[in-house]
Amino acid sequence: MAPQQEKSPVKPLLRVSNLSKTYREGESERRVLRGLNFEVNEGELVVLLGRSGSGKSTLLNLISGIDVATEGQIYFGDINLTDLSENDRTLFRRESIGIIFQSFNLIPTLTVAENMLLPMELTGRMSPAQQAKALSILEEVGLKDRQDTYPDRLSGGEQQRVALARALAHEPLLILADEPTGNLDSKTADQVMHILHRLIHVEKRTMLIATHDRDILDLADRIVSLQDGVLTEVDLESIANG
Repeated sequence: MAPQQEKSPVKPLLRVSNLSKTYREGESERRVLRGLNFEVNEGELVVLLGRSGSGKSTLLNLISGIDVATEGQIYFGDINLTDLSENDRTLFRRESIGIIFQSFNLIPTLTVAENMLLPMELTGRMSPAQQAKALSILEEVGLKDRQDTYPDRLSGGEQQRVALARALAHEPLLILADEPTGNLDSKTADQVMHILHRLIHVEKRTMLIATHDRDILDLADRIVSLQDGVLTEVDLESIANG
């Protein structure tokens, strides 16, 4: 009998190594992140907890390449994001990362459809088939009939659903979300939760979400907490019993 071959270890989609971020404030420095180490595997939902001002948004900005680390490395597979130029980080973000901001960040002079298709236009991936698939996402979030509407005519919940659709349109490797239900009423938050549930459990999307929403915590594969610039793993059972 031939010997069984050992399975190769799962390689994380995202790996953060010794990541630190310091801001200069006048004559002093403020260290927001202190030597963070963690991984996110493909198809995983990792929830990031932390008080306001704890550095959650800073961490998401570093992972997306919007900001640069003071020390440490961020890897997507074999790509070291921290070694890329600002232009190359921008191109990588447009191609591989979907971002859902708490403040929606929709462009007011573009219609719903134009906002949603913008990531693909910026990457030059706007074939008719891809455009049709992207617009079908708009239908999934219940806004097909609003595709020619401008953002100022939408409710907060509708704007957040557009932001969700935009983050998904180019089929990114990783979706980052910063308090995606934080500014929504309970009914609209439930609609967004339904979409997130499908993304996680049906489409197996890889997501890192900063949130305090208990319903999102219940969907998590892992939970990490950021406090005083240090990241620690949270026991899921303690959350369930808390």
